[in-house]
Amino acid sequence: MTAEQQVHEIVIVGGGAGGLELATRLGDKLGKKKRANITLIDASPSHLWKPLLYEVAAGSLDSYAERLEYLAQGHWHHFRFRLGRMDGLNRVRQEISVAPTLDDEGVEIIPRRSFHYDTLIIAVGSVGNDFGVPGVKEHCIMLDTPEQAREFHRHHINACLRAHTQTAAVTPGQVTVGIVGAGATGVELAAELHDTTRELSAYGLEKIDPDKSLKLLIVEASDRILPGLPPRLSAAAAERLAELGVEVHTNERVVEVRRDGMLTADGKFIPASMMVWSAGIKAPDFLKDLDGLETNRINQLVVRPTLQTTRDDNIFALGDCAACPMPNGSNVPPRAQAAHQQASLMAKAICRRFRGKPLLEYVYRDYGSLVALGRFSTVGNLMGALTGGSIMIEGTMARLVYWSLHKMHEIALHGWFKTALTTYAHFISTPTRARIKLH
Repeated sequence: MTAEQQVHEIVIVGGGAGGLELATRLGDKLGKKKRANITLIDASPSHLWKPLLYEVAAGSLDSYAERLEYLAQGHWHHFRFRLGRMDGLNRVRQEISVAPTLDDEGVEIIPRRSFHYDTLIIAVGSVGNDFGVPGVKEHCIMLDTPEQAREFHRHHINACLRAHTQTAAVTPGQVTVGIVGAGATGVELAAELHDTTRELSAYGLEKIDPDKSLKLLIVEASDRILPGLPPRLSAAAAERLAELGVEVHTNERVVEVRRDGMLTADGKFIPASMMVWSAGIKAPDFLKDLDGLETNRINQLVVRPTLQTTRDDNIFALGDCAACPMPNGSNVPPRAQAAHQQASLMAKAICRRFRGKPLLEYVYRDYGSLVALGRFSTVGNLMGALTGGSIMIEGTMARLVYWSLHKMHEIALHGWFKTALTTYAHFISTPTRARIKLH
């Protein structure tokens, strides 16, 4: 085959919401017709929608039942999946380097490999940012992956079992969960833990009273919870957390994490037996100084409105790992809706590029924010094109809209018919499944 006849190689690194949706769309549009080879690379063999991780941590969602296997998705939608973690880039040779994959005992499963690309899209998402605070890595769990969420759940279940079976009486606040950061993840986790711990009590662990033996607390450096969202939404969420008995410490910046609690800048020590760090994000460290690509202070790749990196027209970035400018001078916020929008635009842009047409420019459309506060409560605001302004919603309506966000992601991956079937199957099987995962 001559160079002129070679098929265009599109490599997508990162199988999160944006990367997987893009691989699926391009596979259906270009891979199926053999107009391009689409390769998706991810360090995990399966996908779970990241906004669901707080439910995995609380035990209300079985991550194994909800995960999607990349190999199967690639087979169905005409792209190739390769397991591995990108750790290098050679822009001259147009190759990425993927580190060896090891098993739990450190034995090599897959050797180091390199992949050639004509178009490279980096969509590796974000990870928790500990800001260099001492003790975070040793004593806190971050909720970046299903494995971390399952680890926290195991710790929580074990603490509850230990308290229930001890001969001495369970003391108030014996099981204390401290959450650093009052963004959506921290707030949703606190509310969900209250609900699932109540389920534990109902299942027979009657010594575990979520209103007495369990103590939930949130520590936030800002003056209110959910600081990135409208004040009225923060106020509604704070009111709901107060009803659940969640202790909130605002204007408190954690400067050290110890085995038994957190120390704040004001010298206050806040005891906790389990701690979760959700105080901020950054892009993965390997992006910093990646063969000369421009990054910002949190390792995000700086991109133009076309989502092309500033120093290489053949390399794109989307989602949380991209610093995409907005007209007001700020960057597109790291939200699932932004990754979904960028993936949709990128699929159209790549097809236009094949036809020799100019790339499209991404314009962020904020459709609002939603925060789940336990099983029966959700608050949020809808705005932009949906309403012509901004309206606050609560209760059942907000819960339905929140649920529909996940369904939109599933529709992007599977289509309407398959999503409808799996949704129906989920509802009819609900009475036979435990409300909380107990192991």
